[in-house]
Amino acid sequence: MKGQSSKASEKIIGKMKIYQVDAFTDKLFKGNPAGVMICEKEMAPELMQNIAMEMNLSETAFVTPNSDGFQIRYFTPVQEVPLCGHATLASAHILYELGMKERSDTLYLKAKGAALTVRWNEEWLTMNFPEYPLDKIDTPVAFKEIVGFEPVEVYASSFDWIVAVAGSEAAIEKAKPDFEKMLTIGGHLMITAQSSLPQTDFVVRCFAPIAGINEDPVTGSAHCALTPLWSKKLNKLEMNSLQVSKRTGKLKVKIAENNRVEICGKAVTVFEAELKV
Repeated sequence: MKGQSSKASEKIIGKMKIYQVDAFTDKLFKGNPAGVMICEKEMAPELMQNIAMEMNLSETAFVTPNSDGFQIRYFTPVQEVPLCGHATLASAHILYELGMKERSDTLYLKAKGAALTVRWNEEWLTMNFPEYPLDKIDTPVAFKEIVGFEPVEVYASSFDWIVAVAGSEAAIEKAKPDFEKMLTIGGHLMITAQSSLPQTDFVVRCFAPIAGINEDPVTGSAHCALTPLWSKKLNKLEMNSLQVSKRTGKLKVKIAENNRVEICGKAVTVFEAELKV
């Protein structure tokens, strides 16, 4: 037994903290949960993928210091993704909370999908993300059968996002997608509509079964496309978004300079744990 215990302990080559953070909310068990690991050096992609699979959240972020700030990579339970809003927000929240950056400092993050910055603005974390282009397309075949409503407009955007605009917020709230059939659409889907709710400009829900996420509770990166879309429709530079998933999430968004958007949110740490790998 002693020999077996010794061999087992030899396999534990390090102990690292992993955090779970609810992003785009200031209330526990709302918003979108993300895993966050602050790494001394970059981990093997296979290990990051296994940890993300074990966490079983929409995304787990792995943050590693570099010469300019931090490198950040995101993994769903089944694959790596180039950009993620809520996991960026969660990571920034942890970096500030741990004192690795002062609130007066701007965070510089390099993701596969873009260079990003995050800064404190009063009680909100403000992320600077690239604006996604929008190209009008025909409505995908059998869309109403798959999603539950007939869109008034459909767009294609970056990273295989399809944006479907509904005629009412009720259509967004009542949508009951068939996730198996949604795979035939061939990308990730965000559905959105103008809102009649107080202090809310538009509502949204996001689905990505092709990436192992049937419905994403709150999707920051979707607002890289939604912000320019609704800015033109509503003739506003600053707007409030409500993601009407079961957990819900609130975002403030703004058109920024140089084809960028600002996405603001709050976050709260749910727990920290020691990972033995």
